[in-house]
Amino acid sequence: MSKPRVVITGMGTVNPCGLDVESTWDNMLNGRSGIGPITLFDPAPLNVKIAGEVKGFDPANYMEGKEARRRDRFAQFAIASSVQAVKQAGLTIDESNADEVGVILGTAVGGLQSFFECVDTYLKHGPRRMNPFTMTMLIADSASAQVAINLGARGPNVAPVSACAAGADGIGLAYETILRGDVKAMVCGASEATVTPVGIASFDRLGAMTRESDDPARASRPFSGDRGGLVMSEGAGVLVLESLESARARGAVPLAELVGYGCTCDAFHISAPLESGAGAAKAMAMALRQAGLTPEDIDYINAHGTATDLNDPMETRAVKTVFGERAYKTPISGTKSMTGHMMGATGALEAILCVQAIRTGMVPPTINLTTPDPQCDLDYVPGVARELPVRVAMSNAFGFGGHNAVLIIKRYKEN
Repeated sequence: MSKPRVVITGMGTVNPCGLDVESTWDNMLNGRSGIGPITLFDPAPLNVKIAGEVKGFDPANYMEGKEARRRDRFAQFAIASSVQAVKQAGLTIDESNADEVGVILGTAVGGLQSFFECVDTYLKHGPRRMNPFTMTMLIADSASAQVAINLGARGPNVAPVSACAAGADGIGLAYETILRGDVKAMVCGASEATVTPVGIASFDRLGAMTRESDDPARASRPFSGDRGGLVMSEGAGVLVLESLESARARGAVPLAELVGYGCTCDAFHISAPLESGAGAAKAMAMALRQAGLTPEDIDYINAHGTATDLNDPMETRAVKTVFGERAYKTPISGTKSMTGHMMGATGALEAILCVQAIRTGMVPPTINLTTPDPQCDLDYVPGVARELPVRVAMSNAFGFGGHNAVLIIKRYKEN
């Protein structure tokens, strides 16, 4: 039997560049950064004063106040994005199909703010003053479980925790679940809310973050020779995947088709990527092989591009390893230049951006790329968006622990 085709029928997001897909895409095509001064808490004790915050988000638009108070911010983002995605897909989940719809939503950290508040309360006031919902707010599967409860989806439910590859892994695992024939549809992606005192301080101590604050919009500079480190951000990205048979049966309109997923591990270092990029390259090659495509078929790559001295040259080497001379002819965007690094959620949002590139024939720019880096000498779409007919796009996501996840998304055609 031939494997089922898997299509994307809905998308949703909240992130520093927008509270939905449409506003996010408009801001990114116009090169508008979502990075600014930290306002969620007083950053005075920290070296880092900027972040990519989700601005103007009101959980009351998606849930009752009582429920919002019992959910960490990362779960609130996941619910909001899933509601958007399911609405666009026109997917009704009820007793007739609840067992055939699953949820896979990843995260790198989970409810970090809830954990921080719990420890603070315990140390200051003792265990009796702790929030009774602390554990259900901080656990990594909270978002995935809460989304399933909110939607009434009783199919497979998993929360992959693979650092900054979690979003791409969430989508890839959902894709494979449908390929196996286990379900008809999956709500998938990732969510993150690490813009907290502990989140910022811990990454700063690793030496991975920029401490620049004078011009927040210019602080994230992937692939640029003057890059200063990553900018932490928050948000969520959620897709609805379906078998083509299911989508056709209910009259859904596919936005694009997911055709490949590659997943590997460097098995090298807990925070540094393998310098050669071999693990990342293997994940790209694996995704291409599953899709039945070659590098010549890829029209666009959305890069992981963290603006760190370890990641950017490594990813460039990995692309060259797989693509050869074709690497120099393939446009690549480093969209973290605008969003900052959404940690586990980043791969999910960037998959959405690949779908939008396919649908609109435009690819977003890498802003702030003004200083050439001899190690990063590919076409990173510097400065301004580019009109480009995209038939097939690749999305890269790499994470601490050596996690590598790659997705390939293709323009949908009936046959």
